[in-house]
Amino acid sequence: MPDTRRSFLTRAAQAGGCSAAFALMQTLDLIPGATAQTVPGWTRDTGKGLKVAILGGGMAGLTAAYELERAGFECKLLEARDRPGGRNWTVRKGTTVEFSDGTRQMPDWEPASYMNAGPARLPSIHRNILGYCKELGVELEVEVNSSRSSWLVNDKAFNGRPQEQRQVINDTRGHVSELLAKCIAQHKLDEEISAQDRDRMLTFLRAYGDLSPSHKYEGSERSGVVTLAGPGPQVEKIRQPLDMHSLLDANFWSGIMFEEGLDFQATMFQPVGGMDRIPFAFARKLGKTVQYKSPVKEIRKTEKGVRIVYDQAGGSRVVEADYCICALPITQLAGIENDFSPRIRQAIKDSTYGDAYKIAWESKRFWETDFHLYGGISFLSSGPITLVWYPSSKLFSDNGVLISGYAVESANGFKELGTSEAKIAASREAVERLHPGYGKYLRNPMYVSWSKIPWNLGSWINGGAYYDGPYKQFTEPDGRIYFAGDHCSHTGAWQEGAIMASHRAIQMICDRIRSA
Repeated sequence: MPDTRRSFLTRAAQAGGCSAAFALMQTLDLIPGATAQTVPGWTRDTGKGLKVAILGGGMAGLTAAYELERAGFECKLLEARDRPGGRNWTVRKGTTVEFSDGTRQMPDWEPASYMNAGPARLPSIHRNILGYCKELGVELEVEVNSSRSSWLVNDKAFNGRPQEQRQVINDTRGHVSELLAKCIAQHKLDEEISAQDRDRMLTFLRAYGDLSPSHKYEGSERSGVVTLAGPGPQVEKIRQPLDMHSLLDANFWSGIMFEEGLDFQATMFQPVGGMDRIPFAFARKLGKTVQYKSPVKEIRKTEKGVRIVYDQAGGSRVVEADYCICALPITQLAGIENDFSPRIRQAIKDSTYGDAYKIAWESKRFWETDFHLYGGISFLSSGPITLVWYPSSKLFSDNGVLISGYAVESANGFKELGTSEAKIAASREAVERLHPGYGKYLRNPMYVSWSKIPWNLGSWINGGAYYDGPYKQFTEPDGRIYFAGDHCSHTGAWQEGAIMASHRAIQMICDRIRSA
């Protein structure tokens, strides 16, 4: 008897289980794919017979190519570098970090060590990029963005001695709760609170601030202990609380409130092995669609679409397409010959980028072995380096990569450091201030300054006035040229913003096709 689809699927299920049969049914177009449709209204033949030139292989460009090809478009993605990802860049042993002035660095690290020079965390609310990680098989792990075991240093308080975040946070909570409890207990807020709510508020404050029955804050186990409880006569001894006057210094609070930002709240994630696992997963799916070492030289409009001139293998080449999605950083557009409309040219002139940097060190994991610190960030209230970021990967291994310095070059204190050597020395000193005697373990520093990285020349768009002017121009097409990237989203400086801007550009193209 000849095979039928039913008998064929039955044998597939018997051999490989239900998942094999399900995948086969998708291949045979018997059921829709498991991936959610990101652009409402498109089908697999929406772009049939149409070509799209995509400029830039960062997250916006990769997303555009991936989704457009699923909608039936023929795509060509041009990327100047020899890798995908743009600012999604993981530095490892063998990576060359070259600045625009010719300065070159190569990390002499262990093979498993890495530094995410660009984005390094994925918020749980960034559903698009997390969805792509699942769809593309990118394994994720928890990124420990904050830890109560990390430290805060304020030169004006506690004689400049580092204080654990758990004590600063909970002692402050206790002192403030005591003040409010006293006001309520003495009927000083009677006009604002009912008798029933007064009792309920006092009960809450006793729990919230760990107050005594008399509404006094006398210290709390939450703030840490001098001695842990143990065997025999060894009882727990809590720390004496820090004084409220010093705790209320505003210089402490930027570090403490860091994890309260919506995008920084637990749980956060990172790809196992480095952030660039994401763009490389896209690139594997796209195959020959992505052309590397192909910097764009001209962007021109034609009667029927666009004409792109680019370099490859030492010669000029041309691609003509019906549409273009330009996902290049704005810093690059100024150096590309074009016939953009006057409004886009003006927007390019009016846009500026930040100059973020990171400094990383390979080291034995003293923060874990000697300080029981697993991930998180310590903050310093003064000095050219204001944070030290502990790795969340390879916990309990012998060595790791520590970030000591992540901010902008133009920040007060850092911009006065004239040389790379001075910046690296300040980075080591920040670790020494937090962990005296441990700066000596830092080795093989790597300094990445995004304003000096070719094909970027900046980290992210400077906000403020940009969103009142240039931003609006880049969110609308210029003829058949559409723009994408995190600079085309209010979720700036995040990969999620780049992806959402790409989705929007695709949607506008699809809407245009349907209305034609």
